[in-house]
Amino acid sequence: MTDFDQWIGRSREVQSCISPELEHQFRVTLDGHLWDGGGLPLGLHWCLAPEIDPADRLGADGHAARTGAHNSFMPPIPLPTRMWAGGSLRYLKPLELGKAITRRSEIRSISRKQGSSGELYLVEVKHDYSCEGQLHLEETQTLVYKAARKPGEGPDYAPGTGGVNSVTMFRYSAMTFNGHRIHYDADYARQEEHYPACVVHGPLQATLLLNHVAKQLGRMPTTFSYRGKAPLFTDEPWKIEEEKIEDGKGDLRFVGPQGRITTSAHYT
Repeated sequence: MTDFDQWIGRSREVQSCISPELEHQFRVTLDGHLWDGGGLPLGLHWCLAPEIDPADRLGADGHAARTGAHNSFMPPIPLPTRMWAGGSLRYLKPLELGKAITRRSEIRSISRKQGSSGELYLVEVKHDYSCEGQLHLEETQTLVYKAARKPGEGPDYAPGTGGVNSVTMFRYSAMTFNGHRIHYDADYARQEEHYPACVVHGPLQATLLLNHVAKQLGRMPTTFSYRGKAPLFTDEPWKIEEEKIEDGKGDLRFVGPQGRITTSAHYT
């Protein structure tokens, strides 16, 4: 493997705007699950300023290819699977509709580890969302690069009622411009990445957890951190379980069939 330390400290800035159309799309897609606090829905920031690469610069999985001079921000780690492993949020001010929002991203760390499935890399990226020179939201995102899945790995598929259906999966992929084929191409998910069905987005689960917390608190949380634990698949029933709540702090988790914990979270 190449030493990727030279990528640490790299940064870039992009601008975006929350339009009324985007807010409406987000609300109708997640209708019934959002906290109605009078402002913009929580989790909407994950739809802002997505990576948009030409088709000839995409890999077989629908993500941006990880090699080539055009992809200078993220390190070209030559492991076939890249996934969103978790992250944390710190809210300072609510984002505002219709105003230009600047997201500054910086690679904070790159670490090589040995996991149960082999070698992996963890890349931590810091995102700052600002409007008119004022910082509104701080986010730390953790990405994992690892070896391809093998046939038969992972949990059994247990579809039922009340799960995230394929229409919601398509809409969320479209709003976030997420081209990763495991979220909408069932044949690819089964044949190439050896999942039994399409995989529910990590930030979609985090959005549902985040809004559940706000409903419980009656306000936006100050901080919110989450971690992916296991995959959740299309049409699998899910629920949110709270482990403890005290002094404005709490732990909760997204739970799929047979008690499978797919995402855990902590908030203050």
